[in-house]
Amino acid sequence: MSQTVPTPARARKPWYRQLYVQVLVAIVVGVVVGWRWPDLGEALQPVGTTFIAAMKLLIGPIVFLTIIGGIISVADIRRVGLTGLKALTYFQVGAIVALATGLVAINVFRLGDGVDADPAKIHPTGNAEQYIKTGETQHWWEFFTHLIPKSFFSAFVEGDILQIIFLAVIFGIAIKAVGPIGDPIATSVKRLTDVVFKVLSFVMKAAPLGAFGAMAYAVGAFGLSTLTSLGSLIALFYATSILFVVVALGGLLALYVRLNIFQLFRYLKEEFFLVLGTSTAEPALPGLMRKMTYMGADRTTVGLVVPTGYSFNLDGAAIYLSLAALYIAQATNTELTIPQQLGLLAVMLLTSKGAAGVAGGGFIALTATLSTIGTVPAAGIMLIFGIDKFMSECRALVNFYGNAVATLVIAKWDHNLDLDRARAVLADPASAENSLLPGRAEEPVEEPKVVVAVK
Repeated sequence: MSQTVPTPARARKPWYRQLYVQVLVAIVVGVVVGWRWPDLGEALQPVGTTFIAAMKLLIGPIVFLTIIGGIISVADIRRVGLTGLKALTYFQVGAIVALATGLVAINVFRLGDGVDADPAKIHPTGNAEQYIKTGETQHWWEFFTHLIPKSFFSAFVEGDILQIIFLAVIFGIAIKAVGPIGDPIATSVKRLTDVVFKVLSFVMKAAPLGAFGAMAYAVGAFGLSTLTSLGSLIALFYATSILFVVVALGGLLALYVRLNIFQLFRYLKEEFFLVLGTSTAEPALPGLMRKMTYMGADRTTVGLVVPTGYSFNLDGAAIYLSLAALYIAQATNTELTIPQQLGLLAVMLLTSKGAAGVAGGGFIALTATLSTIGTVPAAGIMLIFGIDKFMSECRALVNFYGNAVATLVIAKWDHNLDLDRARAVLADPASAENSLLPGRAEEPVEEPKVVVAVK
């Protein structure tokens, strides 16, 4: 007879081989290099941009394949539409809360009072001038017309997540509709997804190098001295964002989903430092999708909510927009009544979507908002243009965590979240990663087993 002996769980990696430790060390070294040798820091820009470009190269295929795989695995196709509707509803409510949080904070502390900036003497230069021109000509309805790509491949070439989502949903529904004819395609999608995630694991090994280059360039190009000029505004933005994450997102996660947001921080620490080092949440999108699925969230829900949230669920950007708009109004001595501020909030709900995924999207959305209201000079964005780079990290982090929470909330709302599994993973991520828990996403289905013959 024979006896099956399970292979022992894999040993935990030493601390110095943990990706988040390596990225954290790279960030610190990058700050030192950019501070002490600014010219060298600026010269290292290609190191960071190349890594981000490599990650963006994989985002399109991952989003496309994951959404298709999720849709074709759903028994009732109507569930996909309901999940999308719930997600969009949640995103809008979250945006309103985030915008309101920023409005309250800047109204309480009024950091713009006393600046007394003369709008007539503010002259935009460089990229800021282009952002203002784009924002002033932007229309709220452009978001809908932008959904359809010029061609199938243009969405992937330009890296437009919204257009890729649109294509993936159409193709997923079509494959589902043709029945058994689509089975070979469904199998190919699963195999291609495994291959792309394996490529992702290779690229992620360069994450510390990418974070080092991006941070060295940021500090070398903009200088730490920039922080002192508008340090109070930066501090208020960070404090407001932390309060929003811990109280609003943390409270929602604890009361509705019954999970601890601080445990979620620990679980996503690798992605956290990756976002911090690169100043953008895009490189962390694939990792977030994989980890949310592994936690016990339904694959279809994750595939729809996470990519869509990257364009719609921008809590950090919403806080930034409301803070910046009111700061500019105060700094230029433009008085806004409560009804006008509420109108500002309503306009931001539309303009913030139109600039999703666009370079300088935050400034474009801010300019479009100020131009629509007409009472606050759009050129006032020059008052905060210099410190934007030091606020982008916080925006990206809040956006990232907002999407993690949104995924869990929508999965729970859809009754597609395995809470027992989620609690087990969050309680001890390292042990869970080494265990053979069922349903693990994007990993080998089963560890090899050793068969010992017993005579």
